[in-house]
Amino acid sequence: MEGIVMTHTLENEQFLVKIDDHGAELVEIYDKEKEQQVLWEADPAFWNRHAPVLFPNVGRYYENHCLIDGKTYESGQHGFARDKDFVCTEKSSDSITHLLKSDDSTRVSWPFDFELSITHRLEGNTLTILWKVINTDQNTMYFTIGGHPAFRVPVLSGTSRNQYHLNFYSQKKFTYCQVDMATGTVYPDKTKVLKLENGTCPITDHMFDDDALVFDGGQVEKVGINYPNGSPYIEMNCKGFPSLGIWSKSPDAPFVCLEPWMGRCDNYGYHDELSLKQDINKVEPGKTFNQSYSITVY
Repeated sequence: MEGIVMTHTLENEQFLVKIDDHGAELVEIYDKEKEQQVLWEADPAFWNRHAPVLFPNVGRYYENHCLIDGKTYESGQHGFARDKDFVCTEKSSDSITHLLKSDDSTRVSWPFDFELSITHRLEGNTLTILWKVINTDQNTMYFTIGGHPAFRVPVLSGTSRNQYHLNFYSQKKFTYCQVDMATGTVYPDKTKVLKLENGTCPITDHMFDDDALVFDGGQVEKVGINYPNGSPYIEMNCKGFPSLGIWSKSPDAPFVCLEPWMGRCDNYGYHDELSLKQDINKVEPGKTFNQSYSITVY
């Protein structure tokens, strides 16, 4: 019904998934077999969101503004899409599609005409999130876009967050960038090596004291969370994404976010045109950008 914000449900034998019109946000993944909620419930005592879409900017611009054709545009963290009401345009037994179109309010912080389509598709124990950005403007469009799903950790009663492990499914060395917490931007040259054993590492209490772990250069094509016994809990496939963020709010916050990003926040001190930014997405007038990632629950 037009004008009424609704929550839509996808369901199969294994899972129940809910997506809200507000922000086209994934708000629930319920494992029917295990009788457990997988997605973070957005308790405002810690963090009041579930899985917001980040568009047209992931993270922050340096000093909260960007430069487009010589003009400065102010924008807050993660863009406006997560706080807009989308319209549900298609619904089937296994997928739901939402649409957001540009209007006067979006042009204040980002001067392009666009259509952002988000589809959630449930197949077995895998949920795929598909983004389609159409440039309906007369000018070439530049943006970043990302996912921010938060998963309940711990999810089993009697366990704690620090008993769970991140799984990178690889023996190679992974490096992450340091975040400047005052500006919410990244020092690309200040990197640390994540210490892994058999491709995994524990989610330690103070892992996120300096904000998110930011992995650049397309290092991470797949990442997951393992139960305390080492068996898989969550697996995210994000091949083709230049960056990945891993974050939680505080040492006692009972969730962990796995964030696939097509482009990310500014580097510290960045003042150049948005079009010159690292990993910026460029779409010509009338053309379409497509990308997707998937979440598999075990």
